[in-house]
Amino acid sequence: RCNVTFTFGKHKLPSFTVPEGETAATYLRRLCEEALPERYPNYGNKEKERLDYELGVINQMGFADYFLIVMDFIQYAKTHGIPIGPGRGSAAGSIVSYLLHITEVDPLRFHLLFERFLNPERISMPDIDTDLCYRGRGQVIEYLAKKYGEDHVAQIITFGTLAARAVIRDVGRVLSMPLREVDRIAKMIPSGPGVTLRTTLERSKEFAELYASDSNIHRLIDHCLDLEGLSRNSGTHAAGVVICSEPVEEYVPIQLTQDNFIQTQYEKDLDEELGLLKMDLLGLRNLTVIHDALEMIKTNRGIALDIEAIPHVDELTCKMLCSGDTVGVFQSESSGFTSLLMQLEPECFEDLIPMVALYRPGPLGSGMAEDFINRKHGKTAVDYPHPLLETILKETYGIILYQEQVMQIASVMGGFSLGQADRLRRAMGHKEPEILQAQRELFVKGAAVQKISEEIANRVFDLMVHFAGYGFNKSHSVCYGWIAWQTAYLKAHYRPEFMAAMMTCYNGDRNKVSRYI
Repeated sequence: RCNVTFTFGKHKLPSFTVPEGETAATYLRRLCEEALPERYPNYGNKEKERLDYELGVINQMGFADYFLIVMDFIQYAKTHGIPIGPGRGSAAGSIVSYLLHITEVDPLRFHLLFERFLNPERISMPDIDTDLCYRGRGQVIEYLAKKYGEDHVAQIITFGTLAARAVIRDVGRVLSMPLREVDRIAKMIPSGPGVTLRTTLERSKEFAELYASDSNIHRLIDHCLDLEGLSRNSGTHAAGVVICSEPVEEYVPIQLTQDNFIQTQYEKDLDEELGLLKMDLLGLRNLTVIHDALEMIKTNRGIALDIEAIPHVDELTCKMLCSGDTVGVFQSESSGFTSLLMQLEPECFEDLIPMVALYRPGPLGSGMAEDFINRKHGKTAVDYPHPLLETILKETYGIILYQEQVMQIASVMGGFSLGQADRLRRAMGHKEPEILQAQRELFVKGAAVQKISEEIANRVFDLMVHFAGYGFNKSHSVCYGWIAWQTAYLKAHYRPEFMAAMMTCYNGDRNKVSRYI
């Protein structure tokens, strides 16, 4: 009575309805070509070649419908007063995304790579994540459900697991142990990622002694060791939505959320393995703040400000950031980020792009952020591992900061195609020794063609491996740097409206509102 066949490796994309006489591929090309003069008033061969190349890859991989689906719901949001972010993640490296207004960042101007997003040598679903006003997120999901069928669209389940402290508290409650006693034991377990009961028994003398000497606690911890890591409860993924060509229940088991919306009973990775199209629609409050501030500026001052057209160089905005006045500025509010920003002393929007990549544990802990700032201000000499790499590393003062730079070095020095270079970047990021050794040999061989010695090639490869662990996606840096610049510009020039929008947006969060006041 129960006979289920799962099909892996085949996409279950719905078809986008295109005008009569068109296919998804021809319609996508037509839309892009019509948008060229608007996006690039002086477009030439460079833009046309990039467009032809991207469309070739998109069509070869069968993703024309995907781009049209994303374009359509973003268009819906923009025409219904729902603010959408300038882009997120590697999708900003695509000229097709830019021409369709899926993203608002010019990939050619910022030297962003399409291969970091999609390439035929790494067959995987494209992943276009979209930031949108948190108030309008539900409306967009409802639009998708109406357009493709309510049984064709679903949210995605997540599972909360029994972590070390939680399992102690849960099992202690079931065993009717005194709350104070259970609390004391739970607090002996260190907080932080990767902490388990097994590692605590090995590393904490006090915990191990208690386990050995008290039979009740021994029994408690034995039960906990069996249960730790199991799923405890389910929730809904904060962003993920799947859209299918057939009803979702044809492919995966489903259940209803508390809001009576269909939800997959498989987590996102398994949904993707089964070929379901997953899209991340992330509610971002800062977009709501920008939208509300612009509305107030229009009402109060009669100024219809186009936030996408603000200048990239602005003295007042930079002066405010350099003074550490960052409350309310996107991603810049923490004391650590503010301190780094003041040391960097930004002079334009472009200076905020590396900040997004630098303010992470890896670059901060390794001294890379400090080195970057010293090089920018001329306190440390800028040197390049090889003259060939100067054009690639000039914007980051000789430091390999972005994943895209790793790919470009592999291409320019090692003769890799950008598709191969992306595979190399992934292997470096995951530290896969066997693959890396084979790739090293290819890189050294490719460098030898350009008369680069084995010693220098190996040194550059080691540098790439070292920095690939810290490397950040430049496309994402540009997008989030742009939102940070927009919020900073609004605060510098229209402080009352901006701060009022911030407080309205966080109304209900006492701590934040009092801080903004």
